[in-house]
Amino acid sequence: MAHLARLLQLSDSTLPIGSFAFSNGLESALQTGVVKDAESLHRYVEMMLRQTARMDGVALLHAHRAALAGDGDAIRHADQELFCRRVGEEQQMMLTRVGKKFAELTLKITPSPALERWLADIRSGLTPGCYPVGQAVALAHLGASEREAFVMHQYGVGSMILSAALRLMRIDHLETQRILFRAQARVEDDYCGARDLTLEEMSSFAPIFDVLVAHHTTTHVRLFMN
Repeated sequence: MAHLARLLQLSDSTLPIGSFAFSNGLESALQTGVVKDAESLHRYVEMMLRQTARMDGVALLHAHRAALAGDGDAIRHADQELFCRRVGEEQQMMLTRVGKKFAELTLKITPSPALERWLADIRSGLTPGCYPVGQAVALAHLGASEREAFVMHQYGVGSMILSAALRLMRIDHLETQRILFRAQARVEDDYCGARDLTLEEMSSFAPIFDVLVAHHTTTHVRLFMN
């Protein structure tokens, strides 16, 4: 039971790692009319979950396996491959800033030699420090399976977007929880679609999201960092 409780703690949307400052493109989606109500918000969340499953999720799975094998080179390789595929300075900033904070917070809670090495590599510039890779290293240390780690990551993505929605649009907590509940129905299919992909196959086709990221960098009034 303690294992489950700790996994829930590290997947909590209130974890103080700075994710509250990012909206995963939702701010621009609202400004451009891509999202305008609860139903379009649900479609946006599902689009983001599909995208992250075959991008961040693939890197997470490879890093988790590498962490279990004690292969630091493979962890850094997964980290670099993900960083290079995230287009846009703000997206890269989100991944690395939250990733570093997650590692620092986790090490305050529980010792982990693998996570200490990874954080040292970040600080020395040997690796970017992407959040999903940090999650993989920490969760492998805590005994979480790769399936559990993947579910936690996907839950966090959906929760982050919907938390931002409460501050950006006319929607209440009941509606966002309904959307989150519906969206989580796809996590098994997303895991099955990502688990056998190589790092070279890690990619996503989400041109709308890429345009929204570009749009955000030019707006004058912003509540979120991306």
